[in-house]
Amino acid sequence: MAADGLGADGLGARERGILALERRGFHGPGAKERAIREELDLSPVRYYQLLNALLDDARALAHDPVTVNRLRRVREARRTER
Repeated sequence: MAADGLGADGLGARERGILALERRGFHGPGAKERAIREELDLSPVRYYQLLNALLDDARALAHDPVTVNRLRRVREARRTER
């Protein structure tokens, strides 16, 4: 990791943390929200804003294509339900 906090993929630690959290499974009500607050020090609303922006970021796709593509499919399915 570079001194400026960016990884070789150009993503910062927070962005990589968001993608890592999305790879995990959560059981029980509130478990994911608790992890968002405790591990990333973000409100859930801000987390989802950042996550949504990451899904459109080519660097995120290069870093974790499986997770990003899965979340893009989920997002698109939700949009078509509306």
